[in-house]
Amino acid sequence: MKVHELMTKRVVTVEMDDRLDVVYEIFRKSNFHHLLVVADKKLLGVLTDKDLFRAISPRIGTNMQNEHDLASLNKRVHQIMSRQLITINQDQGVIEAIKLFNAKNVSCLPVLNNEQEWVGILSWRDILKHIELLKGQAVVKK
Repeated sequence: MKVHELMTKRVVTVEMDDRLDVVYEIFRKSNFHHLLVVADKKLLGVLTDKDLFRAISPRIGTNMQNEHDLASLNKRVHQIMSRQLITINQDQGVIEAIKLFNAKNVSCLPVLNNEQEWVGILSWRDILKHIELLKGQAVVKK
């Protein structure tokens, strides 16, 4: 099975100078855990929900938040994003992706085409969902 068969094609992107309050709202309202950081369609990095929650006050969104906590949302994406990109080609096998996840200890892989343009993202969740689907099909066949 190839990466492009499992990857998420609908990717949310942010720019390097976007504030973390914008990113916080994206994560809060969507079911995404990874955002690609781009400029002029060029992939520059990845921002995960874990990156965000490490960078902001844990009191954000609670009745205990104060002005100091809210100030943590004024940081910019470029201050907390991962710049060390571990990518995979859309035509590589899923086993290669799993090896990368394990070797590089990352939770997502931006997916590139042969022209080195980003076309999607593959997360370990995508792989687990597929395994769950296969397991369900195996149960139905019994």
